[in-house]
Amino acid sequence: MLFDSWTGLGRVLLVGPLAYLALVAILRISGKRTLTKLNAFDLVVTVALGSTLATVLLSKSVALAEGVLAMGVLVFFQFAITWLAVRVSWVDGLIKSEPTLLVHNGLFLEQALRAQRVTKDEVFSALRSSGAGDLAIVDAVVLETDGSMSVLKGQSGTPQTTTLVNVGQGQEA
Repeated sequence: MLFDSWTGLGRVLLVGPLAYLALVAILRISGKRTLTKLNAFDLVVTVALGSTLATVLLSKSVALAEGVLAMGVLVFFQFAITWLAVRVSWVDGLIKSEPTLLVHNGLFLEQALRAQRVTKDEVFSALRSSGAGDLAIVDAVVLETDGSMSVLKGQSGTPQTTTLVNVGQGQEA
């Protein structure tokens, strides 16, 4: 079906901007955490918000107020769980994975690469992006909790490992 009715189009034109503005307002109120690089928990919330927005726009059976309330509930739970995670370590462990060391002192950690399903080519890509042209000058490559890779380059032969304190070697995500 290409066209159902003018009423449906009018509803989308009216509800769309209002739902969008409500979502932007909710995200601004919720703070920067909702808009950061995504870990698995944040990704679920983001997808759920998008799905809720789409449902409000396209389903005549969902009123704008219900959709805005649903988005608010999702963001509230995201806020509440992350608030708890900052204060209770086991909650943090439930919603976030630990960073994983993939390269240490210029050597690949094969077990960690396999456990995290990361190829050497992906690590080399991260090295190039960071400006490291030689694996030998790299103290560490860390797979972060959001899926990005951090490259720590050595300076004048002195290992720079102070940021590796809580990084696991080969742990499952």
